[in-house]
Amino acid sequence: MNHIEVDDLLKAGTHFGHPTSRWNPNFKPYLATKKNGIHIINLNETLKALNRAGKEVTRIVREGGHILFVGTKKQAKDVVQQASDRCEMYYIVERWLGGTLTNYATIKKSIKRLSLLEKESSPIYENLTKKELGMLSRERVKLADLHRGIKDMKHLPAAIFFIDGISEKIAIAEAKTLGIPVMGIVDSNTDPTDIDFPIPGNDDSMKSIGIIVDYIAHCVIEARGISVEGETKESLVIDSETDSTKSSEDLVEGIVETSNEEQK
Repeated sequence: MNHIEVDDLLKAGTHFGHPTSRWNPNFKPYLATKKNGIHIINLNETLKALNRAGKEVTRIVREGGHILFVGTKKQAKDVVQQASDRCEMYYIVERWLGGTLTNYATIKKSIKRLSLLEKESSPIYENLTKKELGMLSRERVKLADLHRGIKDMKHLPAAIFFIDGISEKIAIAEAKTLGIPVMGIVDSNTDPTDIDFPIPGNDDSMKSIGIIVDYIAHCVIEARGISVEGETKESLVIDSETDSTKSSEDLVEGIVETSNEEQK
């Protein structure tokens, strides 16, 4: 069973928001307090959001849909790729190409080109000079970097999961245009009202990103492993009523002072 508690998020530094001077007023419902000029995110809200997102991911996967994980910022790349590989979902960790969703037909042509370049026996390599072969090799490497996580994606995803709503604003906008549900980690400088399933949390810490992405990936794995029709599992477990209503101010008291290295 996929199990996360407030203390797990706390240890990962998920509660650290941005400086109070860099915040989005629409994020206010997800804030617990502020200390030393840093907003502190209410981890109880993070748990609730994880539960909602996890249930939606489970529903989508059970119905045969696929999730596209998007994390192009430095802290997210390795975490997103490893989690996506583990749950066998698609991912983008390099630059998001404009039109990846809204102009997918063109992207598919680019992927087809990559497949051609990856075949050593392809006629495209016949009777070429050394310089021309070098140009094709560089093209292959470039396309492989851009498309390695989606080259087997035959159709548009049923949902996207992103890291950092500001960094991935183009991906989010394209998904919204097509009516594709968007979910992901939103920090205190982001407007969560634009996201279907926002998960409030620190989107700059690898540990914070990791614990949330791993949770979503595990939801995918659990959904794929369920064979009994109608069987349901609680995606998120909070041990007691007392834990679920614990004050985030109490949780972070004394920790903010000793965790300056986690702050932005």
